[in-house]
Amino acid sequence: MIQEIVESVQNLFGTRKIRRKPRILTKEEHQIDINKVSPFAVSVCQKLKDAGFKAFIVGGAVRDLLIDHTPKDFDVATDATPEQIKKITRRAIIIGRRFRLVHVTRGAETIEVATFRGLRQDGVEKDRQGRVIDDNVFGEQFEDAARRDFTVNAMYYDPLEEEVYDYHNGLLDIKKKRIRMIGDPELRYREDPVRILRAIRIGAKLGFKIDPKTSKPIREMQKLLLAVPEPRLFDEIMKMLMSGASVECMSLLDEEGVNVNIPLLKEYLSAKNDPFLLKAMEKSDARVAHGKPISQSFIFATLFWSLVKKEVEKVKKEVPDVTIPRQWQMAIARVTESPLLKGVQRRFFRDMEDIWRLQPRFDRRTASVAFKLIEHPRFRAAYDFLLIRASCGEVPHELADWWTAFEEAPADERKDMLQDLARQTRSRSREGQIKGGLEEPKKRRRTRKRKPAVVSSLEAPQASSDATESPVVKSEPPQVNSGETPEKPAVEKKHETPRSIPSQEKLQAEQRKNSYTEAAERPARRKPKAKSVLLTTPKKQ
Repeated sequence: MIQEIVESVQNLFGTRKIRRKPRILTKEEHQIDINKVSPFAVSVCQKLKDAGFKAFIVGGAVRDLLIDHTPKDFDVATDATPEQIKKITRRAIIIGRRFRLVHVTRGAETIEVATFRGLRQDGVEKDRQGRVIDDNVFGEQFEDAARRDFTVNAMYYDPLEEEVYDYHNGLLDIKKKRIRMIGDPELRYREDPVRILRAIRIGAKLGFKIDPKTSKPIREMQKLLLAVPEPRLFDEIMKMLMSGASVECMSLLDEEGVNVNIPLLKEYLSAKNDPFLLKAMEKSDARVAHGKPISQSFIFATLFWSLVKKEVEKVKKEVPDVTIPRQWQMAIARVTESPLLKGVQRRFFRDMEDIWRLQPRFDRRTASVAFKLIEHPRFRAAYDFLLIRASCGEVPHELADWWTAFEEAPADERKDMLQDLARQTRSRSREGQIKGGLEEPKKRRRTRKRKPAVVSSLEAPQASSDATESPVVKSEPPQVNSGETPEKPAVEKKHETPRSIPSQEKLQAEQRKNSYTEAAERPARRKPKAKSVLLTTPKKQ
């Protein structure tokens, strides 16, 4: 049996020597701080050991502990089968088809427990490219160590004894800061092409160099990524974006020549030519470095923002008469139906769409919009999104600064800010008209309608004995000959009202008197009685 395993290892990994016994590092040698280990992971190991099984914390958690980092997730490896693990631990479920695992949960924390994998190939199912699609062959601990991808991930930590089991000189590679594949890299990449992305992510995150033998087959083997299911690729790319080293991952992907035609990967790599996406990645990396959480919805919103902008411009040309909110809604609906978002879980769509939909509302700084916007559940994420847009020149800095001040101001000062902004806007609009060569529009004077002249029989020219003559010298009336036009008098008279014609004041007084008489004769209108709601009582049926 042992001889068969050794021969399998020689054929699979191209090596004639397999380490059956690990190097055991004591607490003084590895110097792991037990306080950084999850108490829940320790309790899971304790339960499995109490039941007579081996149990170790394994993988990236041990690697992070050895470089004095606090791991985010903890995985446990044991020789118990999934069914036995489920019986021993509470609140455990068996998941997976390709690799059967057990998730043990307590509150918000989940510990992934896996059974040691074996090296025998008779129970392993592969596709035409050599990718493992079903592997539930269990084995010993040293076999499980040989089945792991990189040496830095093949160390086992016993939290009860505080000892580290190192089978493939992983501690040495950590000290040398290198990523080295266990076995033949070409065969291991063929077995699981996602290891290409994983090597780049771990190297970028830790600042390690990829070993030349591990790096050499990447350019040739990257085409195997096309056969990987989209959810697995999507998950690995999202790990890159949320690793705190997304910019370094992008640079290392470019350095290793990974440019396979995967839409989501190409969108990620486009960041080097997209100032907005590059700035968003830098901001996310900074948050991780300071121990702050980052939202997957926010990452998705930044990753696909370029698609939203393109669709908005298309919609504006197609339906220019539609309102701006409606145009954005139509554009966002098209983006969410794009094949690029096929791997995004539906639970992230609502938050992602809200972040996009709120962007045009930041331009409308009125009281009705501003107060509703600041109370929106996604305001903070949309506001951070706006700051990134301002930092790369998509929107004016003045807009972002105003919203920063408005968000930080007390409630009583926000109304004053809106009033000041309204006054400034009116002032700027007037200045803009003058600067543009247009005069400031003058206020229109209200013209009073002239009343028509009253024609009366009194206007007939009659001589009045008591009328006084005008002091102006009168000229004699010209002689009118037949067929000739009368000549103009030498001296013009002032506008003179004949004695027999009443003055304008008298005519107006007469008109007022007539109007008063008509109003008195007209029947008065009665005002309807106002019904009192309090005094009325419903009629009895």
